[in-house]
Amino acid sequence: MRVCVFCGSSPGKGEKYVEAATRLGTVLAEQGVELIYGGASVGTMGVVADAALAAGGRVQGVIPQGLWDREVAHHGLTELHVVADMHERKAKMAALSDAFITLPGGLGTFEELFEVWTWAVLGIHRKPIALLDVDGYYQRLREFVNHAVEEEFVAPEYRDLVFVEEDPLRVLKTFAERGAGQPG
Repeated sequence: MRVCVFCGSSPGKGEKYVEAATRLGTVLAEQGVELIYGGASVGTMGVVADAALAAGGRVQGVIPQGLWDREVAHHGLTELHVVADMHERKAKMAALSDAFITLPGGLGTFEELFEVWTWAVLGIHRKPIALLDVDGYYQRLREFVNHAVEEEFVAPEYRDLVFVEEDPLRVLKTFAERGAGQPG
């Protein structure tokens, strides 16, 4: 199985986000799951990749040329794809992946999450999507999405395309139950 992880180019405030990224990368590698991510060496992006590599895992990064030019690419990956722009990056990461996990992050992380979520709503893919909720980071987002459901802008079944979990092993278990990584 290959899992795309969306996460930050910043480490966030405090150690909890770095610790969560380290744990996720380690768990993915230990479970034989290949990491697909944004290809950078900075923030929790670099942390999750380094942890997966340190645990013996395979890691593919996808980075736009502009970020490559700014020297933020991770040069120790199993494979690094350099693409033209952010649109191509997201499409490539989605094509390489069987499922998606979103760690805490900023605007780019939100944008990646909402794009694959929208693609699921539109039937472009049927891959499971999880929010890895570190210390309640995604609680307010869940409240907002519930509000959008109450106001009838989002159908409940669309909200439920994304599940929230605190433990990476339980995320992988749910992915397996939902058929991620299986042919067909």
